[in-house]
Amino acid sequence: MKIQTLKKKNRLQQTHFYWSKRFLFSILFIIIAFIVFFFSVPRPLFNTPFSTVVESNDGKLLGARIASDQQWRFPEVDSVPQKYEKCVLLFEDRYFRFHPGINPVSVVRSLIQNIRERRIVSGGSTLTMQVCRLARGEKERSIKNKIIEMIWALNLELRFSKKTILKLYASHAPFGGNVVGLDAASWRYFARPPSELSWAEAATLAVLPNAPSLIYPGKLDKRLKQKRDRLLEKLLENGDIDNLTFQLSVAEPLPDKVNPLPINTYHLVEKAAQKTVVSA
Repeated sequence: MKIQTLKKKNRLQQTHFYWSKRFLFSILFIIIAFIVFFFSVPRPLFNTPFSTVVESNDGKLLGARIASDQQWRFPEVDSVPQKYEKCVLLFEDRYFRFHPGINPVSVVRSLIQNIRERRIVSGGSTLTMQVCRLARGEKERSIKNKIIEMIWALNLELRFSKKTILKLYASHAPFGGNVVGLDAASWRYFARPPSELSWAEAATLAVLPNAPSLIYPGKLDKRLKQKRDRLLEKLLENGDIDNLTFQLSVAEPLPDKVNPLPINTYHLVEKAAQKTVVSA
């Protein structure tokens, strides 16, 4: 009887030891996985040069110098104007405020579309995933890269607020040619800061990064107007603009040229650029 009791006790101890060891290994694996996940995204997220920009005390643009990689990329924006924010979220990612970086519904829908078309026609990317794609540079559209973007997106959502992620997108989205970021695009195409854009202008810039190499202001491309007007229709349906604003907006012409930036303080801009190079 005592022998059976001892055997039973030994079995219980072995079972307890086995599950305790598995539990500890599971905890260790989770900790290591979390560390790898948390540090898998580079810091800083973007390592690209910015244009030298000189402004007056009241925020008026006095002059700018192109970045060292020959891109018009102004420093990251401090805030995103309300009109542009409404336009870009409605066009790119209407559930941006609610998802954790990945929208499962969009992923499943894009998967079905790709299988049906037997080619990649939709990526199901959220705005956060698009920020990750921009940060990673030019990568081919593949399942592997899409998975990496998803992992990065989850990482960003843990580290940054939605407001910061939106600002990152606005600062690094491509707007055709060598124009990068909302600030540079607003000045180059409309000769004014983003805060002064009309609904039509904000809608134009919201749809432009969707196909910057195919649609370029200055060509008066009908595809750009179609995309802009469809977005304006959605804004009307959504109650963001009234019917009069919609009618006036669709009547606005597209930008027919790329505007030169002010050169009122050429020497001051050059001096500021030289200081930036020295400090870097």
